[in-house]
Amino acid sequence: MSGGVDSSVAAWLLKEQGYEVIGVTMQIWQEEEQEIQEENGGCCGLSAVEDARRVAAQLDIPYYVMNFRADFKKSVIDYFTAEYLAGRTPNPCIACNRYVKWEALLKRSLEIGADYIATGHYARVEKLTSGRFSIRHSVTAAKDQTYALYNLTQEQLSRTLMPVGEYSKDQIREFAAQLGLRVAEKPDSQEICFVPDQDYAGFIERTTGKPSEEGNFVTADGTVLGRHKGIIHYTIGQRRGLGLPMGRRVVVTQIRPETNEVVIGEQEDVFTRILYADRLNYMAEPSFASGQKAVAKIRYNHRGTPCAIYPEGEDRVRVEFDEPVRAVTPGQAVVFYDGDYVLGGGTIL
Repeated sequence: MSGGVDSSVAAWLLKEQGYEVIGVTMQIWQEEEQEIQEENGGCCGLSAVEDARRVAAQLDIPYYVMNFRADFKKSVIDYFTAEYLAGRTPNPCIACNRYVKWEALLKRSLEIGADYIATGHYARVEKLTSGRFSIRHSVTAAKDQTYALYNLTQEQLSRTLMPVGEYSKDQIREFAAQLGLRVAEKPDSQEICFVPDQDYAGFIERTTGKPSEEGNFVTADGTVLGRHKGIIHYTIGQRRGLGLPMGRRVVVTQIRPETNEVVIGEQEDVFTRILYADRLNYMAEPSFASGQKAVAKIRYNHRGTPCAIYPEGEDRVRVEFDEPVRAVTPGQAVVFYDGDYVLGGGTIL
């Protein structure tokens, strides 16, 4: 229970369905000043614990706060920092889902006698005729969260309930209002919960204790265009905040951590029809066939583009899109869909 409306209503829905429900909030914030902890939104703030505790009391269910601080630091914060320093753009929510919520929390839950973990995600878990489990789109495309869940294992999915996926956000808020829950109109958490001011570079500098190392903006052939503030300030496809007097709109096309260079190019340079990915996770199917057709999303808010998948070894695929896609970004996830169902996905190289 994050203290938000979705997980609060999820607990109520399951209780209505006859489940014995226990409310749990994961304590994942690090050692911070009191006012910073209180400002953090989503599942990280101390205020979220109080909101979740009140909801649990209203629903008359047991409530616990479990400490996952060490797991979160190792699997999310350290990963987030290392990826940016390596010139890639991480997705900490995907890492948190796989290794904290659905690994550490599930393990702890099973140890205390639970049969499932349940969340307020807008997605559905279904067992297919093949016997495999898959994540399916929620009933409302406007709030679908399947992209961030592609990395869950078959064992994890077999122990997961997502009751909110059967409803729209408006319906969930209406349920909360009818129940008199104080979180009924609570705003959704935005961006990355452990970086409250959304200054990723500043967070990384504070975490590592090292300032960003300035370097050169260059063209693809190495021509120096100016100086940048440090590679952690940039991502592929970025147009704003470059501070280059080029007289036209230019974009980041590549980040070269080995030479501390940020490559600048034209808009057309960030379109491609091919990407490569590794660290694969299979969901609806146990593997990909060569030339398998799918729709791929390369970021959370990407609408999805038809493609063909070509395995290259045990843990790598080449993806060929039917039309060019913009800003394929190393470190982000590519997630494959067959209609409503997640086939699997991987990490973009």
